[in-house]
Amino acid sequence: MTGPKVEIPPACAALKELGIPHRIFRHENPVDSFEQAARERGQRVSQVVRSILFRLSEKEFVMVLIAGSAQVSWKILRRHLGSSRMTMATEDEVFAATGYRVGAVSPFGARNPLRVLVDESVLREDEISIGSGIRNTAIILKSADLRRALKDAEVVSLTEDERRIP
Repeated sequence: MTGPKVEIPPACAALKELGIPHRIFRHENPVDSFEQAARERGQRVSQVVRSILFRLSEKEFVMVLIAGSAQVSWKILRRHLGSSRMTMATEDEVFAATGYRVGAVSPFGARNPLRVLVDESVLREDEISIGSGIRNTAIILKSADLRRALKDAEVVSLTEDERRIP
């Protein structure tokens, strides 16, 4: 007798193809917050990485990876991209561009190639968790391995540093 079929997250398949070590974490119940995700994964909130898609034009998107509850500064992002007009992608746009639903987005195995910006906050932690392509399922890996897997990604500072603000 066999048990239920366990789906391999698409992001895991992409990481395996790249030879990047990682492990899968499946939550027993739906995740409602960063705090819950971190607690159940045995991590701090700063280790939970969000993948946020921004729309620059009708067919152009950029994915930003940012740690925990940190917020992307629109001003800094606009300046970095040299674009004054952008919005956060809608749920439908996220799915069309990545093949993933909001809450499961990953830079790995996305439907279309995307420009990826990694906020430096992501690399401050040795171990991080990120979306897998399947809701309530995360990938846990070393931040150095994330960087190796995303060799073309730009590492930038996209948050306001409170110490610099007068």
